[in-house]
Amino acid sequence: MSTKRAIYLDHGASTPVDEQVVAAMQPYWAEVYGNAGSGHGYGRAAAHALETARQTVADLLRAQPEEITFTGGGSESDNLALRGVMWAARRDGRGNHLITSAIEHAAVLATAIQLRDLFGYDLTILPVDEHGQVNPDDVAAAIRPDTALISIMAANNEVGTLQPIWEIGRIAREHGVLFHTDAIQAIATTAWDMTTMPIDLLSIAAHKFYGPKGVGMLYARAGVPLVSALTGGGQENGRRAGTPSVPLAVGAATALRIASEGAPQHITHYQQLRDQLITGILDAFPNNCRLTGHPTARLPHNASFAFRNLNANDLLMHLDMAGIAASSGSACKTGSPKPAAVLQAMGFSDAWAIGGLRLTVGKQNSPEEMDDTLSVLRQVVPKLYQLRTVIRNS
Repeated sequence: MSTKRAIYLDHGASTPVDEQVVAAMQPYWAEVYGNAGSGHGYGRAAAHALETARQTVADLLRAQPEEITFTGGGSESDNLALRGVMWAARRDGRGNHLITSAIEHAAVLATAIQLRDLFGYDLTILPVDEHGQVNPDDVAAAIRPDTALISIMAANNEVGTLQPIWEIGRIAREHGVLFHTDAIQAIATTAWDMTTMPIDLLSIAAHKFYGPKGVGMLYARAGVPLVSALTGGGQENGRRAGTPSVPLAVGAATALRIASEGAPQHITHYQQLRDQLITGILDAFPNNCRLTGHPTARLPHNASFAFRNLNANDLLMHLDMAGIAASSGSACKTGSPKPAAVLQAMGFSDAWAIGGLRLTVGKQNSPEEMDDTLSVLRQVVPKLYQLRTVIRNS
């Protein structure tokens, strides 16, 4: 296998920053460098850029600018949504109960568990079916008089399954419960209209759609009470203290605008490459490989699999040596030898759950690269099974 190959199939973890985004940020590093909170001309120029970026994000979501908070990333947005709502609910005597699912990103699930274990909140973690979907009936059944928040992700970051967020949101509205969705994986391939969608809080991370790392956004519908976990100077309408990064906010807004404008074209491209991978891999390994996630209700750029009795780390290492960047699921968990918790929650046994493979395509990928990837997998996977047999018999 050639060592000169370079195929990046981990866009679910992060994407390259678009050249137009780099250009948009450039002036705000060394030319418009004032603190946006300062009253002089330098500060006013920075504040104007920050508020223009906020307006851009709001317009793309059909929201109001005061409903957009810039954060340090998707995880912080999730943390602010959960802690902010639950702390406000306790302060105001409105509830002590939180509902989420077993396959949420750790930024949601670990935060929910900490709220339970350290702060005494009641937590319901809902199961998912074999495709990784939450049953809206389970959501409705879990709601209690003291339920303050439901947090269900729009699309799973590991297996790509889309959740029925419209239906879950309607159930939340009917019961007067706030609904948060982690839209970090789905934001650039889904149309969002916050004037009609039954969503109260929505988390975004720019580096998933060709923007910079280290910046995220939280949409919080007007009137949603939030208690900030980051206190200080009262920036971001009191929701996130600290001097805002104007270049990162500009970059995030620019990236979201570019992603939204190009979405129809990019989605078609992603789906073609994704389906090429799914068909090729399942045809090549009909007995030892299963598609994970929903077969149709899934992210257009996500192809995810489980290989029976094959260690994902070994597979990723061999792919990397062949010049192919992939992951076993969440980039936050890559390297863990344990079976994937998401696959276990979907009912996969440990023999399958330890062999997860996630291939997430991007704008720069081509059908020829998918053919090369399939060729490499057809060589690597049998060798790993042979090696496993040798080790077991030695």
